[in-house]
Amino acid sequence: MPQSPAAGLRPVLLRRRRRLATEDALKILVIEDDCETADYVSRGLREQGHVVDHAVNGRDGLFRAGDSGYDVLIVDRMLPGIDGLGLVRMLRDANVRTPVLFLTALGGVGDRVRGLDAGGDDYLAKPFAFAELLARINALARRPPLVDVQTVLRAGDLEMDLLKRTVTRSGKEIELQPREFQLLEFLLRNAERVVTRTMLLEAVWDFHFDPKTNIVETHISRLRGKLAQPGGPELIHTVRGAGYALRAPGSVAHA
Repeated sequence: MPQSPAAGLRPVLLRRRRRLATEDALKILVIEDDCETADYVSRGLREQGHVVDHAVNGRDGLFRAGDSGYDVLIVDRMLPGIDGLGLVRMLRDANVRTPVLFLTALGGVGDRVRGLDAGGDDYLAKPFAFAELLARINALARRPPLVDVQTVLRAGDLEMDLLKRTVTRSGKEIELQPREFQLLEFLLRNAERVVTRTMLLEAVWDFHFDPKTNIVETHISRLRGKLAQPGGPELIHTVRGAGYALRAPGSVAHA
């Protein structure tokens, strides 16, 4: 059966489209354990001329994202090894500022808020239209690079270096466990403000329910002990009926 002229032109037009697209080609990492979804997204992006890599779990994704110069990361929330929220938090803690688009079946308002709070730049729920995914990726890629990123948090004589992963008070280094470091970072980022037990459970432990334990109180107590100085002012304060606040001496509290 003879081929129509339009059918003969299609491969030529497709090659031309790809050639034009490569002028603005992006390097994209898809971190997705569902191979069918990953293949669909990767194939579509490659047809647009982009370079696409695929990581099948959180640990592999974290390694690749921290070691290679990607323009955009597409991250699923429910990943084996390290979940999407934890992965993005670790990248942001390591000062990796690559734009992140969460692509996930968890599409509730609370899910989107948690994704953005974890360091995501955009959030798209499954099922999705590929045209919208492509538009969001292009929008992220057009954003100017972030400058003057805060890598050191301070409150009074307390200092946390996010790159070196160190904490000092009055110049003396304090050894913290990873969870204690996360807890203190959250308190520092919200210094002078009251944070509730629920906020800490979600931000530090990624619990979206009350585990009915004293896990927050125990870690706060340990952190207070490590930060304490003989005769020095206390930094972490309990706000009765509300939560906790990190307050530097002489500061004004915010509700």
